[in-house]
Formats: sequence, C-alpha cells, structure tokens
Amino acid sequence: MRYRESGSLDTSGVRDTRGRSGLGGGRGIAVGGGGLGLVGLVVVVLLQVLGGGDGGGGAAAGAFSGLGQDGTVDNSALEQSCRTGADANESVECAVVADVESIQDYWTGVLGQQYVPTETVFFTGGVQTACGAGSSGSGPFYCPADHLVYIDLTFFDQLRQQFGAQGGLFVDAYVLAHEYGHHVQNLLGINARVTPGESGPTSGTVRLELQADCFAGTWAHHAETVPDDSGEPLIADITDDDIDRALDAAARIGDDFIQENLGSGTVDQEAFTHGSSQQRQRWFRTGYETGDPSACDTFSTDDLG
Repeated sequence: MRYRESGSLDTSGVRDTRGRSGLGGGRGIAVGGGGLGLVGLVVVVLLQVLGGGDGGGGAAAGAFSGLGQDGTVDNSALEQSCRTGADANESVECAVVADVESIQDYWTGVLGQQYVPTETVFFTGGVQTACGAGSSGSGPFYCPADHLVYIDLTFFDQLRQQFGAQGGLFVDAYVLAHEYGHHVQNLLGINARVTPGESGPTSGTVRLELQADCFAGTWAHHAETVPDDSGEPLIADITDDDIDRALDAAARIGDDFIQENLGSGTVDQEAFTHGSSQQRQRWFRTGYETGDPSACDTFSTDDLG
C-alpha cells in the first residue's frame, strides 16, 4: 500500500493523547472489543460499564484524558511530523492519519449529510472514555457513547508478534476501517438491533462485527479513487498482496482461531462475539469485491458463512 507522495495530510481527524492517558469510568459499551476479535481469552474486551449502555449521545468533553483545560488536545508534534503522503509512507502514525482521512472521505461520499465525521484518539497505556476505562490490552475499539475511535498504536506490533499476522500498512488501515464501520452503524441506528452482551455464532453481536468487516472492505474497494480535499486520491496503490495480508489478519482474529491458539485450545461457538476466521474473511471479501455497502446486510441473511 502506498500513499500519494504529494498528498497533504489533515491531522484534525486524530486526537493525540499519547503519554497523557489514564484509566477512568464512564457509561456505554464499547463496540468491537478491540474491533478485531480480541475476546477475553487474551485481554479484557468489554469495558467496565457503570449504569448500563447508551448507544447515542455526543462527544463528552473530558470523557478521556489528555485534554487540556480548555478541552483541546495538543496535536502540534503530529502536525509537524505528518504533513504529506510521503510521511505516511514512512511512518505508521502518519499512515493512520491518512487512513482516517480517506475512510471518512469515503463515507461522506456514500452517506452525504448522514455521515458525521469523528476522531481517532491515540493513547498509550490507558484511556478514559464515555464507555468506561480502556487499556492498550483492549485493542482498538469504538465507543458509541462519545462517537470516538480509540487505539494504542502498539496494537499493530501485537497483531504481528502475538497473533502471527503478516501485518503491513494496509492491515493497519483495515483495522481503522473496521472501527469506522462501527461508527457508521451507530449513525444509522444499526447498533439498536443488537442486545448488548449476547454471543453465539448467529448472534447480533457477531452480525455487527461481520458487517463492520464488510464495510471495511467496501472502503478498500474504492480507496484508490476516493478524493481528498485536493480532488485527488490520497491512497495511490493497494496491491493483491495487501488484500492477502488483510485476509490473513482476518483469519487470525476470528473467534475460533483465538480460542484454539491463544485460549483454552477448545472452540466454543456459543462464546463467539466476532465470528469465525472464515466468516471474517468472507465478509471483508464481500465488501471488497462488490464495493457496495448494501451487500453488507448481515442481519437479513441466514448464511453468515
């Protein structure tokens, strides 16, 4: 995966709180449990909830640490280091800035005024959210209560080292696109179709996660043509190898793979919350091959794969 060298990066889609994060409480339930299937066999997935869930609401000032007294975040270091697509080709954090911009440009084009842009929060160690206390061990996640995506960038190293994924810039982009898929679901009210905490191979929780995988695939289908503010695509090239790496990652974050290889060694389908490796590959591929979000209706099919 390569970014257009001359492309201008917009860091306003990121809140860089690294080095200033801390644990704390909140309301709501984080969607995705890391977004990639990091079930409790490896880390604590669902954040602690005080008083039940809240699928809506706007971003709450002070809902996470790292804010200044005036409610702002100091992005100056990120702005200095992440200026162009050339920076994105050399730096993971700059690549994520570019990914966030491209993904949101895509959904703005698809949904128009229905799409409300949101931000990705960079943190280290722990973070306070409107969904409760998150930690780097939780993996990346989306909090519907404050409409924010949260990620400790060291997760990408964990994905390679602990899960054995091939990794790469496009795999990182898949991670972000999945989380923004949850944001789209929240905006469209799809979350309301799911009972919090339910599990099983055909549960609403699994359907929600597989749809987010599919939404990530639709963005990937169009990524090389999604225009930025200059009217040119920010992403210059996605190769067949990139897609293969994403499918490899999807296989390694399926519930069955995690249970068998990083958990008890026994597969328990009734504990599924994200879908099997085969299902996650299938739905990402469905989105990528069709490029059509309407093909991602995992709630209206009896065949999840």
